[in-house]
Amino acid sequence: MTDPSLSGESEPAPRHDTAPRPAPGPLSGLRVLDLATLFAGPLAATMLGDFGAEVTKIEHPRRPDPSRGHGPAKDGVGLWWKLLGRNKKTVTADLSRPGGRAVLLRLVAEADVLIENFRPGTLEKWDLGWEELSAVNPRLVLTRVTGFGQFGPYARRPGFGTLAEAMSGFAAATGEPDGPPTLPPFGLADSIAALTTAYAVMAALRGRDTTGRGQVVDMAIIEPMLAVLGPQSLWYDQLGYVQPRTGNRSTNNAPRNTYRTADGSWVAVSTSAQSIAERVLRLVGRPDVIDEPWFATGAGRAEHADTLDDAVGDWIARHDRAEVLAAFEKAEAAVAPVYDIRDVMADAQYQALGSITEVPDEELGTLRMQNVLFRLSETPGAIRWAGRPHGADTDEVLAGLGMTGTEIAELRAAGAL
Repeated sequence: MTDPSLSGESEPAPRHDTAPRPAPGPLSGLRVLDLATLFAGPLAATMLGDFGAEVTKIEHPRRPDPSRGHGPAKDGVGLWWKLLGRNKKTVTADLSRPGGRAVLLRLVAEADVLIENFRPGTLEKWDLGWEELSAVNPRLVLTRVTGFGQFGPYARRPGFGTLAEAMSGFAAATGEPDGPPTLPPFGLADSIAALTTAYAVMAALRGRDTTGRGQVVDMAIIEPMLAVLGPQSLWYDQLGYVQPRTGNRSTNNAPRNTYRTADGSWVAVSTSAQSIAERVLRLVGRPDVIDEPWFATGAGRAEHADTLDDAVGDWIARHDRAEVLAAFEKAEAAVAPVYDIRDVMADAQYQALGSITEVPDEELGTLRMQNVLFRLSETPGAIRWAGRPHGADTDEVLAGLGMTGTEIAELRAAGAL
């Protein structure tokens, strides 16, 4: 999203070090300034912080990051922020005021990365554009995350992940054939953009290792979403083919769908590999269709999805979920239960991986949240703390810049902090 709010406008595997202590991590020593809000930019900064980067979150003194109030809260404390703000020190500064601008420039002088998602031109309006920032720190990587990028006819439009999900082709291809285009019920485009932004930052830093100079990362949320949709552009360019809505089916193989079990649960079946498709049909008592000429290819099976769905669906409907899963596992066929978060939290595989971990929190006690994204054998990531209260680290961070208590108090009195 592009948001003007800062302007005033079983034993886990060794992927995760979850002890509430500083952990070196592979990005130890990397200093990141997070000026972004809701959600792609801040999540990218979170991912960097999870692996050791020192992330300082800059929020407006009187208008905190909207994620603090987004979604459900407990005792008045927003839970989304606890996830999004983890491993970040929180500092307040009004960048539109001279004092706030001065604070940011002092932070920039010691930073490696600045992540922002203001509408294009906002930083420039405050004399905080690339020219000013790189003059203070030529090695800075300025990462600009917006809905539509820094140029082009839509650049100054408000940008949200929902718009990227609509404009990328995702919504048009999602949903039942006779139903409307369907949007995801969570921040899919923002999350994909966050992953891409973290990757872009690391690529820019590697470039800095070669050239000695920083650079600008221009991340348009519409582009990563377009990239993950696969060869749609090639299909259209070469064949004039537009991917239709097919519900839970695939145009590339079958059977591929969700099926209801006898006890009212749901399971998902995938047969991308020919051998898996054959095992599934033998399991459900329909080996006869394997010899049909059309069964030999994924596209041929997709054209006969009704027949295959009937065979698989009828068999699954006569068995409880546990029986289905056990039978598919014995047959070495691909199946998964359709989980909600309650199932995820109790699942043995997630527990073995440590995918959900406990994090101590000063406001809410122990929290359970998603762990860091992947395992590193030698320099694992860590959740050192959950999202901190608004501005909790302002004095500490500014004192670390050499500012006196009097200077900090004067800035606060002037509304700059």
